[in-house]
Amino acid sequence: MSMYFDIGDETLWNPSNGAGRLFVRQVEVFEAELGLPSGIGHKHPGDPDTLEVDLAVYAEFARGLVAWHCRTGHSVILALSEGFVATALALARRAGIDVEMPPAGLGHMAGGVHSDVQVPGDPRTASAAVPTALDTRAREVDRWMSR
Repeated sequence: MSMYFDIGDETLWNPSNGAGRLFVRQVEVFEAELGLPSGIGHKHPGDPDTLEVDLAVYAEFARGLVAWHCRTGHSVILALSEGFVATALALARRAGIDVEMPPAGLGHMAGGVHSDVQVPGDPRTASAAVPTALDTRAREVDRWMSR
């Protein structure tokens, strides 16, 4: 069995049920964390395996998710979120959504909001390493995502 993440008649991703369920559950976590809807919902009532992706809503979610991930200065949060964010970014790219990587130096380490700061800090979280690692991981994950 498998799931389908579709935009209209196009399937963006066709993961196994286990991978699909895990992704959907993580979507719910990050919707709550970001305060943004994802735009991923059931295409047909009663069919839990086919999900429709609302392009405009998902674009805002994906951009907010990437910005949030790249802004954090907390190594554990980065570790916990990187795989999901990379998968969400790969899905966005498949949908034709342009998601820019934030420039290095933005975020709480450069004078933004000071929340979830890790002490002692990790200087890699404030550098270009985070967006670069995310971009690389998203490209890897895309190769593993069946259509």
